[in-house]
Amino acid sequence: MAEFLLNTVWLIPVYGFLGAILTLPWSLGLIRRTGPKPAAYINILMTLVAFVHGSIVFNSIWTQQTQKLVFDWLQVADLKLTLAIELSPVSLGALELVTGISLLTQLYALGYMEKDWSVARFFGLMGFFEAALGGIALSDSLLLSYGLLELLTLSTYLLVGFWYAQPLVVTAARDAFLTKRVGDILLLMGIVTMSAYGADLDFSDLTTWSNSHPLDSLGAALVGLSLIAGPTGKCAQFPLNLWLDEAMEGPNPAGILRNSIVVSAGAYVLIKLQPVFTLSPVSSDALIILGTVTVIGTSLMAIAQIDIKRALSHSTSAYLGLVFIAVGLGQVDIAFLLLFTHAIAKALLFMSAGSVILTTSNQNVTEMGGLWSRMPATAISFVVGSAGLLCITPLGMFWTFKRWFSGSWDVDWWLLAIVMFANVLSAINLTRLFRIIFLGEPQAKTRRAPEVPWQMAVPMISLAVVTLLAPLAPLQWSLWLSPNTPLALEDNVIQLATPLLIASGVLGCIIGSAIKVRQAWARSRKVTVRFFQDLFAYDFYIDRLYEVTIVAAVSSLSKITSWIDRYIVDGAVNLVSLATLFSGNALKYNVSGQSQFYILTILLGVSFLLWSALNGQWSIVTNYWSSLIS
Repeated sequence: MAEFLLNTVWLIPVYGFLGAILTLPWSLGLIRRTGPKPAAYINILMTLVAFVHGSIVFNSIWTQQTQKLVFDWLQVADLKLTLAIELSPVSLGALELVTGISLLTQLYALGYMEKDWSVARFFGLMGFFEAALGGIALSDSLLLSYGLLELLTLSTYLLVGFWYAQPLVVTAARDAFLTKRVGDILLLMGIVTMSAYGADLDFSDLTTWSNSHPLDSLGAALVGLSLIAGPTGKCAQFPLNLWLDEAMEGPNPAGILRNSIVVSAGAYVLIKLQPVFTLSPVSSDALIILGTVTVIGTSLMAIAQIDIKRALSHSTSAYLGLVFIAVGLGQVDIAFLLLFTHAIAKALLFMSAGSVILTTSNQNVTEMGGLWSRMPATAISFVVGSAGLLCITPLGMFWTFKRWFSGSWDVDWWLLAIVMFANVLSAINLTRLFRIIFLGEPQAKTRRAPEVPWQMAVPMISLAVVTLLAPLAPLQWSLWLSPNTPLALEDNVIQLATPLLIASGVLGCIIGSAIKVRQAWARSRKVTVRFFQDLFAYDFYIDRLYEVTIVAAVSSLSKITSWIDRYIVDGAVNLVSLATLFSGNALKYNVSGQSQFYILTILLGVSFLLWSALNGQWSIVTNYWSSLIS
């Protein structure tokens, strides 16, 4: 039985897609008597089947070597395209993370989306979402992963724009789609280039290809940068980070997956592409620079937000920035541990935030307060999720950072400073949110806020337990991603890194607790404080910078091309048509029906032709005799 399930592991992503297909009768309104709930139950059942199937296979392959299933897709002449699936503890562990969080999120959505008129369509899109994510987790083919990333972009667009009657939702869906497309196009260029230079486009073969690649230094740098562009958009890294903030206009259950699994999918592909980034130091440096800028910038943006979901989404970009830095340094094991720990904790935080939003019908944290006694399960979940993101012993992020700096990796002080900065700002942000939302006096919108229904509470508490137990997971299976022998570590970093990281988290909590929380107004009266507050709150005005640069350039170019098309291209076409029209009108008078007129026309035409020919010949003869005489 286990062998059969192992050979059919490729069916696990298909379960989600099948669930999306089976919801169509309710999504399209073909079945109305039963209401939309059966569509939700069908999709949840398919996700449960996928989770059980993956669990059995994961347990059976734990002690085995990596296996590979290859499906031939297209073979023309020397071109052979295959779709490969990798069966290893890493890929199946990632698949379990996808199906497990997706299952809890869909159970959570039963309560959150209960009164929505299009709940069947929502669950159908969630099944499509899950199918693309599961396929990326198993894929060993860069070509297959690219196709699945495109499906992920499409499903993101549909889920962000779920409430399409709202103008802000439509704008957010459009911006998210176009921003991701920028990275996807550049990623496709890199894939085509690698294929042209003999790469098999399988992740497991990239190490061999990178050791014997025919690229020069410039070509290697350009290929590496193009491959970075795709994950940069998917992981909401600078300068393509604003779409994740705007995507918070969509339903919160979709935001749970988007901020935990979807961004991790892009980083997962980035991790598997790491051998290509070793070809040029430009690629590795670009990863480190992008990650560093994103960590610093989005951490500062998060602490100035008054929208609870936007504050958490900026935090997502910051932690994914640490993943970019780890991949740039060649530390793929640490990158994977960061993804694993962050995905679980951030999913729990968004579940808690969604519970608050549902019961208060509000996302502005300055209008909240006193929810601890009214929503204890939600408050405990928020505390556990926050602790899971910070370097607090004995939770998951503590062990991840400890392994990074006190395990077996060679690190520098600048890296320790960046991680401490992210830990401090994250602690300030989460402590600030907890104080405003759950402590203090109840506000007008929180006085009668009840605890969420059991459909939301059960998945939330279950994920809180998983977050607490995450450090007990056998993290050694991540070593499959980094088989090389790690480097030695400096003694001073071993002695000081872990205490400094713990102290940074404690310092952030103290600062977050000491900041005065004013509920009556969101902006400070001090000009200096207000300047930086607005600078961080409005995302360093990056969107306005885009408007006066890229958007203005594209708009101006569009106007110029429109003018050329209207007056030059259309003018030339209209000139030809007018010439044809006038010549046709002129020639129609030659049709008189008299034979002598036709003969006269022929004679005149022949005479003109003869005159033209003889005139040319006579000039030649004249020139010849003139040359002889001279």
